[in-house]
Amino acid sequence: MTVLTPEIADVVDSYLTCEFATLAADGTPLAWPTAVWRDPADGRLLITTSLAYGQKARNVRRDGRVGLLFSDPTGSGLDAPPQVFVAGTATCPEEIHTAPDEAAEYWRKLFARQPHSLGFVRPPGRWLMDWYYMRLFITVTPDRAEARPPLAERLDAAGPREPGPVPGPMGAALLEAFPSAVLGAPDTDGNPLLARVLPRATADGFAIDAADVPDGVVPGRAALLVHRHDDVLKDMHNAAVRGELRAEGDRWLLVPDKVLEPTGTGRLSGAFRVLRDARRATARHLEKKGTARPRIEWDRFLELFPGSEGARK
Repeated sequence: MTVLTPEIADVVDSYLTCEFATLAADGTPLAWPTAVWRDPADGRLLITTSLAYGQKARNVRRDGRVGLLFSDPTGSGLDAPPQVFVAGTATCPEEIHTAPDEAAEYWRKLFARQPHSLGFVRPPGRWLMDWYYMRLFITVTPDRAEARPPLAERLDAAGPREPGPVPGPMGAALLEAFPSAVLGAPDTDGNPLLARVLPRATADGFAIDAADVPDGVVPGRAALLVHRHDDVLKDMHNAAVRGELRAEGDRWLLVPDKVLEPTGTGRLSGAFRVLRDARRATARHLEKKGTARPRIEWDRFLELFPGSEGARK
């Protein structure tokens, strides 16, 4: 039986993205924004990832413990919905999917919410974006779910954020460009916990109020994620700061040691670099597996767009 109540399930279905955390090799709960589809029959959650960004798939195969936080309601159509944290166990087979297959409803929902992606499936966009449609399927079985206060309430209560020191810790300019961030941290058993927090740049690192950190978090490897998207999943950007999380009285401190920007800076020059790197990463994955570059079944994707007859033209 699913652990998602009907009320929580409705909220989960409305969010355009969630923050999905897997465990890196060093135990860091590292989260990235991703689209999710919930199977109404059994409550399992489906996530897909391209070969170019397959690290979360490799993480899942090594350790299936994952966390999902539905916390950014942009485009959900809901007025101040609760945040939802889901802890679960994930699996990810090796099969590379080049058609919707059992993820047809996932793609149908995504295409309806992101209409501009039609340009990636039709020529000439498909000639540059074929790597994106070579997907791995990650299935999450929820173990528990928790509703939390709406993000808007937390931001309103906190008020304006004070600027940090200049130049500040590694990644300060990135994090301070966003009103909040998602903390990924381990619990006593190494499971990933996620929470929206309001980090403050200090001379020593990023300070986080202890009241914002979930019960059960312990010191160790951790990360802060920032990301954004608009109402139709455009203007997307994400970045993460990894480091060591320490408890210091009424606050926690993340001392950063690495900054990650997998989708670039959002500038046009960065977009070309990301496209180049994604194609190269895909080629390396296929070469390592001894697999020829597969053919994408474009027509089957086109059939899932709203008004699919028009999408064919």
